[in-house]
Amino acid sequence: MNLKLKDKICILTGATSGMGKAMAKAFHEHGAKLVLSGRNKERGQNLTKELRNSVFLQGDVGEVDYNEQLVKVAIENFGKLDIVAMNAGILGLGNVVDLSISDWHKTINTNLSSIFYLSKYAIPEIQKSNGTILINASIAAFKSFPNHPAYCASKAASIALMKQMAVEYAPKIRVNAICPGPVDTPLLWDSAKAFDNPESAVKNAGKATLMNRLGTPQDIAKLALFLVSDDASWITGTAMTIDGGILNV
Repeated sequence: MNLKLKDKICILTGATSGMGKAMAKAFHEHGAKLVLSGRNKERGQNLTKELRNSVFLQGDVGEVDYNEQLVKVAIENFGKLDIVAMNAGILGLGNVVDLSISDWHKTINTNLSSIFYLSKYAIPEIQKSNGTILINASIAAFKSFPNHPAYCASKAASIALMKQMAVEYAPKIRVNAICPGPVDTPLLWDSAKAFDNPESAVKNAGKATLMNRLGTPQDIAKLALFLVSDDASWITGTAMTIDGGILNV
C-alpha cells in the first residue's frame, strides 16, 4: 500500500465524529501522526486508543488560546507540523430576526474565526515543512438554506479566507477547501431541524442529488486525503465541491 501521508504530522479539528472522524481514520491509515481536536473528551480518548501515533486535546476551537495549544502539542509530541485540516463547525439555526446575537457570534467564531486562529499559529510551523491547510466548508457557501444565516455566512467567508491565504503563503503552503453537500452525519440531521419534517428533509436531500443518495463521511475523507497529499501538489486556492451533483440540479 502506498502511504500517502507517511510520517506527516497533522492537526485535525472536529475529529471525534462525522466527516472529521472519517478523515482521522483515513489519514492514520496512510501513515499520518495526528493531533486530534474535539469537545467530547470520551470520544476523543476512544479515538486515540483506536489510532496509534495520535494524541487528543479537548477544547473549543472558538477559543484563541486553545488553537495555540494545538500547535504546541503537535511540536512537543512530534517535532513538526505538515498538515492542518479544519472540520469543526456548528449551525446556529434560526432566521435573521429570531437568531440570538450570542448564537450568531458563536457560529461565526466556531466556523470562521477558528480558521484564522489556528492558521495564525500553525502557518509559521507549516512553512518549515512546505505543508498544507485544508478547510471543510460547505455548499452553503454557494447555496442558501432557510434558517441558516450564520452558517451560510460563515462558510462563504471561509472560502474567501482560504483564497486569501493561498495567495499570501504560496508557494510554501497550499491552502484549499472542500465543500460537501448533504452528507449523512449528525450535523445534517441537526440541520434538518430547520425544516417542518426533518426526516423527509434528509431523505429528499439525498434524492435531490444526481447520484440519488446522501454522501458518506468516507466519501469526504477520500477527497480530503487527496488534497492534503502530494498527489495534489499543484492544487491551491481551490474550493472543491463534493455534493453528488446537487448544485447542478
